[in-house]
Amino acid sequence: MTRLLLVDTSDQLPGLLPLHAWSALMSSELVVVGDPEHPFLPHLELAELRCEVVAADDDAALSRHDLLSGLTPRDKRRAERVVDRAREVGVAAYLFGPADTEAFTRTLGMEAARAGVEVEVVYFGVAPKGLALLDLVRVEERLRGPDGCPWDRQQTHASLARYAVEEVYELLEAIAADDADAIREELGDVLLQVVFHAQIADDDGRFTIDDVARGIADKLVRRHPHVFADVQVADADEVMANWEELKAAEKPERSGVFDGVPSAQPALGYAAKLQSRAARAGFDWADDAAAADQVHLELVELAEAPDDATAQRVLGDLLFSVVALARRRGIDPEMALRGAARRFRERVEAMLEAADRPPSELSRADWEALWQAVKEGIADDGDTG
Repeated sequence: MTRLLLVDTSDQLPGLLPLHAWSALMSSELVVVGDPEHPFLPHLELAELRCEVVAADDDAALSRHDLLSGLTPRDKRRAERVVDRAREVGVAAYLFGPADTEAFTRTLGMEAARAGVEVEVVYFGVAPKGLALLDLVRVEERLRGPDGCPWDRQQTHASLARYAVEEVYELLEAIAADDADAIREELGDVLLQVVFHAQIADDDGRFTIDDVARGIADKLVRRHPHVFADVQVADADEVMANWEELKAAEKPERSGVFDGVPSAQPALGYAAKLQSRAARAGFDWADDAAAADQVHLELVELAEAPDDATAQRVLGDLLFSVVALARRRGIDPEMALRGAARRFRERVEAMLEAADRPPSELSRADWEALWQAVKEGIADDGDTG
């Protein structure tokens, strides 16, 4: 019996097929495609498979039933030709492409049934994660292309730098709010920055998005030998120790304790990173209590500072000591401070909403009463901060 194999493809993975779909093509006498620009044609030629492009035209006559079914002359004629070729060779495979529509697929199935041709559908199967990333790459490539967006085309690494920083801060805000939808959206904005910069570099002939992805993937494999090799680790601390040793081996030019720590990052993160590097070198507080004692000492010195210059210096030492205590307790000082700022904002806004008169008319006692009332109300809802 004549057989027609309908082999599904993935628009996001042009030219790639899973093994079972490729095996179906190999078992066919003829592989038919409907587009002379089909992305799989070069692969079929390399495999020395017999293949043909079935051209489409509009000269097919449609019955009233066909018209009511939503068929077009082009789909009708092309489907007839595919079925005819299957009948001629015995076993043929039609390899779907990006231009094929659901209407054509239905037409092809109906024509095969009318001609008594057995149809077997070979589905693509479960697509791997990350296919949508390819869509993003193609969208940005189009935006930077000759017929794309004028604004996108004129951007450089330098002109985009501030947007990368802004998007990261917006992501931090979404994380602090524990808003899953916002986190997803802001991650997309951060991802756009990566793809945008990679496309700029690709246009300049410097590197591509594949170089970026391959580089970080290779780095992750190298620095996780306990996962991808036979190295044994006892806990997360040992994982981090191995990471730093491997990192040092990869970058021998960074011989200093603080080499590679960017000074342009926010002060809290910068302080925490410097302290972390010093601690790895052996310079750290003996325990959490000693770190807390230093915070108390700096507070006393701040209260006793004789002038503004001394107060500013001691205040810096106080903040630095607080960061040290946070680091030892495993707390991210940046996220902790953001959380405190968020709570403060919410409470002040609630105070102003609860006030029975304009802020300028509130006394200190009024402010304190409102603060306590709002704070207790928030605590009743589960916020103990």
